[in-house]
Amino acid sequence: MSEFTTSKVVRFGHVDPAGIASIPRIYEFLHEAFEELWERHVGARYDRLILERRLGFPLVHSQVDFKGPLHFGDRAQVRVNCFKLGHASLGLRYRFEVDGQERVHARMITACIDMDRLRSVPMPEEFRAAFQRIQERDSE
Repeated sequence: MSEFTTSKVVRFGHVDPAGIASIPRIYEFLHEAFEELWERHVGARYDRLILERRLGFPLVHSQVDFKGPLHFGDRAQVRVNCFKLGHASLGLRYRFEVDGQERVHARMITACIDMDRLRSVPMPEEFRAAFQRIQERDSE
């Protein structure tokens, strides 16, 4: 199975007094990986997609399992693949691993919307093709 990979270093400013990344910070990390996926894998900067093409992919459902903490100084490998490719929706799976151990496992579903009307629209074929390349074999 093909996947998009990137990395995330947990910095001092990312952690709480216990020295671990808090839940809101994990959601920030997930969105950063989402934007990087758009730029490096899909070939479209997410800011330009929203501001110029007026197309957005807001989060409509999330499921995040915290399997272990992300500590200050951790260098997580982030693996992303597509588990759902709908007419106007996209499901992405994120796995954050440190030293081969999964710390965060997330499933996020976004809807493809027209930013001016705030209504769902079909996902453009050019983007579908990019997500098909990282789609799980047994996905929906």
